[in-house]
Parts: sequence; structure tokens; C-alpha cells
Amino acid sequence: MKPSLRQQLERLALRLSELDATLADPAIAADMKRYRELSCEHAEAADLVALFRRHEASEADLASANELLAEAAGDPAMAAMAREESESAAADIERLLRDLQTALLPHDPDDTRNVFLEIRAGTGGDESALFAGDLARMYLRYAERQRWKTEVMSESASDLGGYKEIVFRFEGDSVYAQMKFESGGHRVQRVPVTETQGRIHTSACTVAVLPEPDATEELTLDPNELRIDTFRASGAGGQHVNKTDSAIRITHLPTGIVAECQDDRSQHRNKAKAMAVLTARLREKERSERAAKEAATRKSLVGTGDRSDRIRTYNYAQGRVTDHRIGLTLYKLQAILDGDLGEVIAALQAAQAAEQLAALESGEA
Repeated sequence: MKPSLRQQLERLALRLSELDATLADPAIAADMKRYRELSCEHAEAADLVALFRRHEASEADLASANELLAEAAGDPAMAAMAREESESAAADIERLLRDLQTALLPHDPDDTRNVFLEIRAGTGGDESALFAGDLARMYLRYAERQRWKTEVMSESASDLGGYKEIVFRFEGDSVYAQMKFESGGHRVQRVPVTETQGRIHTSACTVAVLPEPDATEELTLDPNELRIDTFRASGAGGQHVNKTDSAIRITHLPTGIVAECQDDRSQHRNKAKAMAVLTARLREKERSERAAKEAATRKSLVGTGDRSDRIRTYNYAQGRVTDHRIGLTLYKLQAILDGDLGEVIAALQAAQAAEQLAALESGEA
């Protein structure tokens, strides 16, 4: 074990002792929010320190076995037993070190959150909107496989089908941990339905995955910085046409960020949904600014989530999907468009973990 890693774990052991004392303080127990935060930190630290102590015990076992081996030069049976104990202890040390390194990898505090997933048509006109519809279907199918709850927060349909823009809310276990790598530019190469000469066109959409803010920790927004407009929701007409101004558009004046919702007949519920999306977009703006600063020193392997990044290409002629961040190509286009995203997401998570591990071993993390 590298000295820097050992020092880090020793400091963690000291922090665990501090947490034991702090959690025993009645004043902390009276503050439930603070108590939960410290309890989570304690549980994580306790697991790591337990692994560290097991690693230390295995190191002691190895030292004892090697001493015994040195003393058993004239006793073949004793030497064989000492050698076996030494090999076992060395294997335990190697395994526990891997476990420690994995456990020490940085955890994104948003990984357990639900998400707002935005899809916007980009270059390519009607074909881009149709592709946005394909992406929407892909993500809904994946969410269905994960048994997540889905909800359409807002949508703007295109004339030929698909969407100019659509925003979903996905609710379930560790949604952000799985969906966060989808942020960026998605490109499609295929013959559009409007193409009469069979030529392949390239179109693009942008996807943004925003962690849903904690309801108890929402941003405090100054009402004077918000412009709230009401308007009549668009629809197909007929007996269900919206005859009241129930649709809501909220603009955050300092940033120009806008969120709207028109899917509910209740103006109050539409306002609540639009405010939730606006808050998530403002938080994402802060996150992106922080990520940009961090990327200036060390670019992330899987990209910064910048929406101008081209992260993935869907090539219909070759039946392939290529994720450009990690050089992954899979010839299972239709399966992926049907929601079979598991292999892609797992590869991206593994790539991020490998990069974090390399940084940890080099002392950068």
C-alpha cells in the first residue's frame, strides 16, 4: 500500500472516532437533518476503516508467516506450512487493497436522485425531431425495464411526428447514476422518411440529464427575479381543448433560463412542475460551471456533459451504435433503440471507475 493511501485511511480512522463522539451528543440527535448526514458519513467511514483494519491484520499475518518461513529452513513440513500461510496472506492483502481502492472512489452525491431528462431536436429539421422521438421512446423503454416511474413534464411535438423538445421525469432507484452519461449530443445517420433519392442524412439532438433537487433543499428563488406567464395550452382540439390559460412559463430573469408546463389542466400543478424543472436547470447551470473549472485541470474520461459534445452516433446503414467517449461500438442498433441500454451504461460506468482508480493510485484524487 502506498504511504499516501495509508495516511488517508489513518485520517479516516481518526474521523470515525470523532463521529462516534459527535453522534453521542444529545444536541446532534435533536437536529434530525444533521444527525442523518453524520450517520451516513459514519456508516461509510466505518465500512472503510473495517476494511483497512482487515488489511492491516493480513499484513501482520504475512510478516509472521515470513518470519516462520525463515526459521523453518531445516524443517520441510514447517516451511511448507509457513509458505502456504504467506501466500494466503499475500492474496488477502491484494484483494483487500482492491476493495479499499474501489470503496475510496469518489461518489457523486446526486447518484441516488431522480432525474429530469430533456431531449431537444437540433440540426436536421424534421428529421431531427423524428430522431428526438426515437430517443424518447428508447429512454422510456429503458425506464420501463428498470421499473422506474415516468412522467412527461412538457413537450412540443413536431408536424411530422417526433418532438422539437420533450422533458421527462424518471423516478426510481439510482436513476441519475445510470442516466447521467446520456447528457450531450446524439447523432443519427440514416435515410430520412422525407428523402426521395435514398441519400443518407446526418441529424442531431441534444440530451440533458438533470438530477432532481431535494424538496427539502430547494434553491431559494427571489420572486422579483421570476417572470411568470400564463397562456392557453396547445392541443388537438375537440371537446378536450383547453379553454383556460392553465399553461405556465417561468423565466429566471438573471440567467434567462426558462421552464414551462402545459400538460395538466390545473394551473397550480403546472406551475409546480415548471418550478421544479426551473430549479433543476439552475442547479445544472451551477454544476456545469463547477465541472468546467475542474475540467480545466483534468478532463473527465466520459466528457463534461457539455451539450455541444458529440457523444454518440446511431448509424442505421451499418446497424451500429458508437459511443465516442470510450470508443465503444455495438452492432445492435435496434435492440438499443428498443431500450437495451444496459451494456452501454455499464461500459461508461466502468470507464469512469477506471479513470478514478488511476487518479487515486497516482495520488491525484
